[in-house]
Amino acid sequence: MKITEKCAVSIHYRLSDAKGQLVESSFEGEPMIYLHGAENMIPGLEAALEGKVQGDILDVTVDAEQGYGAYHDGLRQEVPISAFGDIEDIVPGMRFIAETEMGQRPVQVTEVKDDVVVVDGNHPLAGQSLAFNVEVLEVRAATEEEIAHGHIHAHGGGCGSHGHSHEGGCCGGGHDHGQEGGCCGGEHDHGHEGGCCSDDETKEAKEGCDGNGGCGCRH
Repeated sequence: MKITEKCAVSIHYRLSDAKGQLVESSFEGEPMIYLHGAENMIPGLEAALEGKVQGDILDVTVDAEQGYGAYHDGLRQEVPISAFGDIEDIVPGMRFIAETEMGQRPVQVTEVKDDVVVVDGNHPLAGQSLAFNVEVLEVRAATEEEIAHGHIHAHGGGCGSHGHSHEGGCCGGGHDHGQEGGCCGGEHDHGHEGGCCSDDETKEAKEGCDGNGGCGCRH
């Protein structure tokens, strides 16, 4: 069966950055399972998989525009440390859900100064070309329920091991557990009440983290 729209596809992959450094691999863990044609995958990789069949192995180079997009300087900003409420020990790598003019958006702490925190709303791989080595493991017709919901009902990571990290924290490996407020943490992200930043002011997050896969997955 060829990979076409409304197919459930299982793949293993290795992802390397523009310098050839390995970013993530699923071969040592669970495969990625996605619904083809439902925007579960970055456009460049999904296009390359179109028409492939079980057993196919391919190398794909995806430019930034067909991957995680260009890097936008405006998504990097300094936020008063007081905006994070009673959250203590803020360190680079922590992730939060921010209220912005474009709605809620995941951001990652990149630097902590005396009284401000630098956060970045760009995807960690924004502005980069990506190199994928992919093996197609299985192709089947998606169920009506899966098509209606826009994703596959199955175990397996979203492009990487068993990770369910949001756009701000690419490449799986941990588990995001949305609670009241944004999310932060290292390998395991746990929501804290408050701690949200925006272009103009700080607001409390209305929702926690959404799980949606890691590298390769569109969101």
